[in-house]
Amino acid sequence: MARLNVNPTRMVLGQLKKQLRVALRGHKLMKDKRDELMKRFLDLARENKKLREEVEAAMGEIYTSFSVASAVMSPELMDEALMYPKQSVSLGVGSKNVMSVDVPVFSFETSQPEGSGIFPYGFAETSGELDTSIEKLSAIFPTLLKLAAMEKEANMLAEEIEKTRRRVNALEYVKIPQYQETIRYIQMKLDEDERATQTRLQKVKEMIAKDAIEEAKERDREALEELHSKKD
Repeated sequence: MARLNVNPTRMVLGQLKKQLRVALRGHKLMKDKRDELMKRFLDLARENKKLREEVEAAMGEIYTSFSVASAVMSPELMDEALMYPKQSVSLGVGSKNVMSVDVPVFSFETSQPEGSGIFPYGFAETSGELDTSIEKLSAIFPTLLKLAAMEKEANMLAEEIEKTRRRVNALEYVKIPQYQETIRYIQMKLDEDERATQTRLQKVKEMIAKDAIEEAKERDREALEELHSKKD
């Protein structure tokens, strides 16, 4: 792993150690977030699968009823019956926060109360299967909205999981090893400089000690010579 291009000084070493601690803490938080997102995503996927199967089964029954109604009613009568819907729906979109991801929450309001108010036609000339299909479609509508919100949430969580995974990998395999390698290099460089400094100091001490010994010997010789000259 290539190290960072920095000056090998103690100040830089301290800064890198601080950055490494932040990166390690961020890595742990990102991993925890990724794991929690995965758990929520898997729970949501299981719930989504169950709800989709329920909706698909209900929609199959609705399509069957519409097919039967289309078979027993003329196309003109079917078009006339469904031309002007009596019921209207106002859709609202909110949001909720799931692990820093704003996912949609759908709500709706109908213009007519449930019951006979949903039928835009009279019952005299229409098929009972058409009534059944409209009733089932009205009943399944809240579940359809819930399924749509759930699938959108699953997609958004999957995107956030991928982003978090890339960040975790970048920290784990790039940034943290770079910090560690650079810190080892600077520490080794500083240790080498310290050993070199100690070696130089030791040599200086030896030179000073040698000079002191030579000076002491010179003083001793001078003292002896002076003593001999006095005796003579």
